Amino acid sequence: MPAQTWNSIRLVPLVRETPIPGLRLDRRVYDEPSIVDVGDGAHYFSYIPHAFVARWEDDGDGMTASYGTRLLDRDDKGIGPAGMPIRVRRRMARRLAGDRLRFLPLHLAVEGYLALHFGGPQIAWEEWSKRAVTSGLSPREEQTYLGAFVGGLADALRLFEMHPGQCGALVYVADALASAFVVPHPDDYRALHATLIEDLFGELVYQYGRLWLPVSELAEPIDETAVGSLADLRAEAERRMADWADFHDELMAEEVFDQAGRHELVQRMRDVRLYRFLPSFTPGRPNHIGEQITVGKGAGQRLAYLKTFRLSETQIRRGHLLTKLAAHDWRFADTAASLGIDQGALALRIQRAGFGYLLRQDVLDHYRAAARSRGRSRR
Repeated sequence: MPAQTWNSIRLVPLVRETPIPGLRLDRRVYDEPSIVDVGDGAHYFSYIPHAFVARWEDDGDGMTASYGTRLLDRDDKGIGPAGMPIRVRRRMARRLAGDRLRFLPLHLAVEGYLALHFGGPQIAWEEWSKRAVTSGLSPREEQTYLGAFVGGLADALRLFEMHPGQCGALVYVADALASAFVVPHPDDYRALHATLIEDLFGELVYQYGRLWLPVSELAEPIDETAVGSLADLRAEAERRMADWADFHDELMAEEVFDQAGRHELVQRMRDVRLYRFLPSFTPGRPNHIGEQITVGKGAGQRLAYLKTFRLSETQIRRGHLLTKLAAHDWRFADTAASLGIDQGALALRIQRAGFGYLLRQDVLDHYRAAARSRGRSRR
């Protein structure tokens, strides 16, 4: 279907020929910030406006997704209470009674990124600090932005019309694919369309939204010279629609469904499976983390749900660095050789990535001094 644009925002509707039978998404609203117990003594802190509950109905009817959210009750003067309660929740994804699965949208994916090689070095190599060996990367944090702070997104969601059969959308900001959102049924999407304003977006998307640059029209015009009848016009229109669909399919395959990435099965319910995925962390190209629900097996498998988060280049470099370190058992010399740099450059790269606390202070000071000495000699 054709995209709709508003300043730097482009929303591309995703339409299913037939909805996923029996599987529906329900929105569970949370009234307070959350701390999620993710196991092994680790906790995830975030403001989580709502969870999704996937429910399987044998009759194929399903439930209608609920809409509406609030953070705190207010009195008749519009003033909220002085205190803000905190609730501890069990797990990012949890089976509920009655063939239901509760999970925290996008937070499930972000937690997977934060947990990337979270344990740190397993062997006390001489370069690593005592903290790195005993506590790993704890605590680990990343900065994200609510969709409400992405310039133009709120207006775009309010103004754009929905198409018959629409079950999702691709969100572009300044022509960069910021997020993909897919649900099982058009009724679910109509109820959950506005929740994109509460989704998480990375720094790159936030900065692009501040540019307020109008995006160009991507669709090519119909070739007038090829039209001599209504049948020709219909054929040209269908060809343009097919080209448009192919363009976005190829973009999704290249940016989102990274074949070199990693998928983790989180929960299953009958033939419904919830996964979260990480990219290959290739610097210089788009990388998305996300979660998905598939239904069925083999050739009959269908994508029921998808939500993605585009990483910033800084986040990609962090993931790339941690992946390289883990691949070489956190051996300093081997990791530096695999990156094509010396050990001093690796130490400084670790510091710039925000992981300087993993290195022994004397080791880091030594490589800093060596870098300053080289800088003075070049002058």
